[in-house]
Amino acid sequence: MHVSSIGFGASPLGNVFDTTDEQDAIRAVHSAIDHGINFFDVAPFYGDTLAEQRLGKALLNKRNDILLATKCCRYANGVFDFSYQRVMTSIDGSLERLQTDYVDLFQVHDIEFGDREQVLNEAIPAALAVKKQGKARYVGFSGLPVRYLAQIAREVEVDTVLSWGHYTLLNDEINDELVPLSKQKGFGLLNAAPLMQRILSDAPIPAWQNSPQPVKDLQPKLLDLCREYGVALSDVAIRFALDHPAIATTIIGMNAQRQVDQNVRVLDFTIPDGLLERIDALVAPVKNWMWFEGKPENNVRKPNEINE
Repeated sequence: MHVSSIGFGASPLGNVFDTTDEQDAIRAVHSAIDHGINFFDVAPFYGDTLAEQRLGKALLNKRNDILLATKCCRYANGVFDFSYQRVMTSIDGSLERLQTDYVDLFQVHDIEFGDREQVLNEAIPAALAVKKQGKARYVGFSGLPVRYLAQIAREVEVDTVLSWGHYTLLNDEINDELVPLSKQKGFGLLNAAPLMQRILSDAPIPAWQNSPQPVKDLQPKLLDLCREYGVALSDVAIRFALDHPAIATTIIGMNAQRQVDQNVRVLDFTIPDGLLERIDALVAPVKNWMWFEGKPENNVRKPNEINE
């Protein structure tokens, strides 16, 4: 797959951040395609299948213009199912909602919530079986604990690994293991959440955002610093993420025309001299602070990490 440097994160289409008007969402998808964004990432989990349904409507007559990714194993109301059979039925539901007969990428969603042996022996083999059936062209997995992603990637042969929250202005741990491993094994590396669920923007931080409070408290300070330079914090955050040479695409959540326009403009944006150094100094006391999700045995902690 030759993916655009910006990927369209479709979770907001499922009202994950706020209520999205369906027609606005469809216009945003069409605008993104018109601007050259060709990678769209969604999952049944987002809005209890609502995001898939809306994306499917938006892609009518445009399916062949884009690369479409969805996921399996994580569903609404905290339901996880990494069994072989559930993966095999999950793809059929996704294809129906997306109104297509195949996806370009099929991903096991948030592997840290699954039993390690079941992920390795059922979920990923089932996803590979879906690929063999022709319902997916490529297979990958996603998750939050970046070192656990690397552990699993060493044991399986997949096409992609999606890491989120670990390459932003607040966190660069994707470089520790996943970047060199992606080069060694040849899988595509995807980075999501460059705005860290709105912390690195001027939007209100959602109540469900789990970062440690000292990390959230950085938002107004970072906004003030960027205003000194006459730039938007979100532009700096996205440009920083896009500049990583080993990451194939950076997935940004969008649900409105104005967001698409703003994100595309960042492609021509240059971070002012000296600003990154000042951001680094401001962030340094909480750099790489992260919360934990999933099974405890799937999270390897460092001394300065916080469990919320």
